[in-house]
Amino acid sequence: MSATAPASSPTVEAGPGRIAEFQRRLSDQPLYALAAILVILFVILSIISPGYRSLHSVSSTVQVAAILGIMAGGQTLVLLTAGVDLSVASVASAAAYLMAQNNVHGAFAAILIGLAVGLVAGLVNGIGVGVFGVQPLIMTLGIGAILGGMLIVYSQAETNGAPVVPQVMYELGTRTVFRYIPLDVLLVWLPLSVILILGLKYSGLGRAIIAIGDNPVACRLAGVRSWQVLIVTYVISGGLSAVAGMILGGNNNAVDLQLASSYLLLTVAAAVIGGTSVFGGSGGYAGTIFGALILTVLDAFLTVINATEAVRQMLYGLLILLLAWAYARLAGNT
Repeated sequence: MSATAPASSPTVEAGPGRIAEFQRRLSDQPLYALAAILVILFVILSIISPGYRSLHSVSSTVQVAAILGIMAGGQTLVLLTAGVDLSVASVASAAAYLMAQNNVHGAFAAILIGLAVGLVAGLVNGIGVGVFGVQPLIMTLGIGAILGGMLIVYSQAETNGAPVVPQVMYELGTRTVFRYIPLDVLLVWLPLSVILILGLKYSGLGRAIIAIGDNPVACRLAGVRSWQVLIVTYVISGGLSAVAGMILGGNNNAVDLQLASSYLLLTVAAAVIGGTSVFGGSGGYAGTIFGALILTVLDAFLTVINATEAVRQMLYGLLILLLAWAYARLAGNT
């Protein structure tokens, strides 16, 4: 009677096999994991501070997240090209300050001036990176520093009195419709989100942005004018930063020279949490939306436990490092 080979134990291979399958699913559908993280954080926050269980608190959280989400939209586009925009906070602060300072000329003119600040700063960044080949970190850091210095000089020389936020921006940054829907979400963040998500997926510019970050040499050999794509990308980033800064000024009903300084690291963190690779060519804006919401809920949690600003910055930096490592591991196992 011939001996039969012993059957392999399913329990030995089930563990590694299930882990690999889970990693593949998480890599293919990261939004599910982000949604779960958001829910868990909100549940913990609600337990620690029961006041956050109300619809009003949820509305306020989304209203605040919209500002970060808009600013992080431009950062996401730049990261997809394997770059980074370290001028977003300076642009946002300058746009809000100049808008408020020029409110004496009318709200429409003031908003246009604020938007122009972002577009011009983005254009300069784009030309430096795309045309002259300056490293994005150096270029945007330098423009941010220059813009901050110019803003200080302008504030000292201006004699229009204390800056006043236009009423329309105050309403946009604070009001809700149907009681619980923030106006800035309905009129600004939602339309911009649709444009960015669909644009990255279906437009030629969106595909070019991702392609440049994935393989710039192949793009150049294929005849893609990478410098034009980079200029447009940085202009969009500057414009979105200006819009976010002006809404932030409306939300606070006040502006200052460092209004958006705390948002710089958060824009990178929101994009990275959402699955956008810091090496370019991978990611999208849908994940950034969840990243902005997660960071906003996390910030509320840190406020409840009275965490200092230093602790917040260290935690955000640690999150970026851990998530960048996690996504790199997942990509390597797929």
